[in-house]
Amino acid sequence: MSIPTEQITGLVLAGGRGSRMGGVDKGLQNYQGLPLALNAVLRLGPQVGALMVNANRNLGAYEAMGVPVWPDPLPDYPGPLAGFLAGLEQCETPYLVTVPCDSPRFPTDLVARLAQALVDADAEIAMVATPEDGRVQVQPVFCLMKTELMESLVRFIQGGQRRIDRWTGQHRCVEVLFDEADAFVNANTLEELQRVQGG
Repeated sequence: MSIPTEQITGLVLAGGRGSRMGGVDKGLQNYQGLPLALNAVLRLGPQVGALMVNANRNLGAYEAMGVPVWPDPLPDYPGPLAGFLAGLEQCETPYLVTVPCDSPRFPTDLVARLAQALVDADAEIAMVATPEDGRVQVQPVFCLMKTELMESLVRFIQGGQRRIDRWTGQHRCVEVLFDEADAFVNANTLEELQRVQGG
């Protein structure tokens, strides 16, 4: 691999409001006998050197998964960028990779492929892209970034901004095409979670 695994910290994003799931804590919902977030921890763990979870409630349940848990540094569930910032603030490696807790089937070589693309393109951020209806859909919460981008993100958020694409657009970004779109299916609702379970 182009970047040694031990130089990459993994972050499972489980800090959302879960509003489309009726306000439940999405990362603790059952997927094939395990909480969604624990499934992500187990899937991401072998791909990275260190691991963290970003969560904003039920912290004891997340801490029981055996990895450090960090809440958003900002109030009121401001979205994934706050999770990115929580990870960057605590990250002790040169790279941070993020995955959402609600996409339980992401590839087991996700990090290796993002890392290779980041190096090949001399980029600061590598993001997953998947084919969808004849076009390419970017999946920005599957993201490998250089930890040195933290100051840029702090400035961006302090300026009142929240949109991932607007922040990543300020940096050298590479989109990495993964043909297996099904691997990135996410469960935003309980119905979608049941569908993912069945698949």
